Amino acid sequence: MSAITLLLLTLISLLFSAFFSGMEIAFISSSKIKIELDNKKGEFSAKILSFFNGKPAWFIAAMLIGNNIAMVIYTLYITQLIEPYLLIFNFNQSIVLLIQTLFSTFFILLFAEFLPKAVFRLNPNATLRFFSLVLFVVYILLWPITAFVVLLSNLVLKIFGNHEQQDKVSFKKTDLNLYINELKKDLDGEEMEHDVKIFHNALSFSEVIARDCMVPRNEIIALKINDNMEDLKQLFIDSGHSRIIIYKENIDNIIGYVHSTEQFKMPVSIKSMLIPVSIVPESMSGIKLLEDFIDKKRSVSVVVDEYGGTSGILTMEDIIEEIFGEIDDEHDQEAFIHEQISDDKYVFSSI
Repeated sequence: MSAITLLLLTLISLLFSAFFSGMEIAFISSSKIKIELDNKKGEFSAKILSFFNGKPAWFIAAMLIGNNIAMVIYTLYITQLIEPYLLIFNFNQSIVLLIQTLFSTFFILLFAEFLPKAVFRLNPNATLRFFSLVLFVVYILLWPITAFVVLLSNLVLKIFGNHEQQDKVSFKKTDLNLYINELKKDLDGEEMEHDVKIFHNALSFSEVIARDCMVPRNEIIALKINDNMEDLKQLFIDSGHSRIIIYKENIDNIIGYVHSTEQFKMPVSIKSMLIPVSIVPESMSGIKLLEDFIDKKRSVSVVVDEYGGTSGILTMEDIIEEIFGEIDDEHDQEAFIHEQISDDKYVFSSI
């Protein structure tokens, strides 16, 4: 066999090895939700990829088998290609074998592993769509070997007590986050961006804890229990808040809060209009906080640190804003804006 033929066969086998390695990482890195949504639209390539989504173990096995076949062929031909050049230097057989191994391994790692995996994972869904038909043909050709390997591996797993079936299309939180992050790149309108942000916040809400959304201790607006009603009334006016925290002796001893609407009942003292608060730790999750507010029918909680001191306060509104973003109430004021639309015309925000 001529050197040119050996070189050509070596390059082809190396190319196939790179293809199988790249397709494996592209499949693992792809957005399964995007594939299923495209499948619902009737896209031909998405139908093929959705079929692979339903049999992930079979697809990965087919890629690994194809990669191993390509590497065996590559090793066979590259050793024949470089051996004559090594014999010129009268190396013994052990040295020749060592050089052949190092030389072939270098090219496999660089051109059949690192580079294709780095390139194919940049845009995995587009790559899979482009090669979907080729992948299906390769999958059919390798199916007999793949079936034997998968069934054998399942038998071994059953022997060791693992009966879990993993060949079902299912989506995890990471899949949803990946799809949302990709969707952000294609946004056109501000409203759409806001909707995606709400969806993203809802997914990450389970990671929110009280410390993340509380009003910190140094920003708490509060009064002592023995202050007079005029002080309370003036604080409502000055702060613009509808709720004022009430404490005894110091801020570490919060005993409740008062609502501005309670003043219409003509109370005689702050104590007579006091509403109790919940005490929660800094580490309590947002989901449990929301459940606590609903179960106890309360809207304010005091967040305490590990020593029992007040870290901050938390309202139902603070929790909701973690999902829906900033919520404007009657006390919030938007910034005054203006825009020049021509040399002598301006548009001002209303007062």
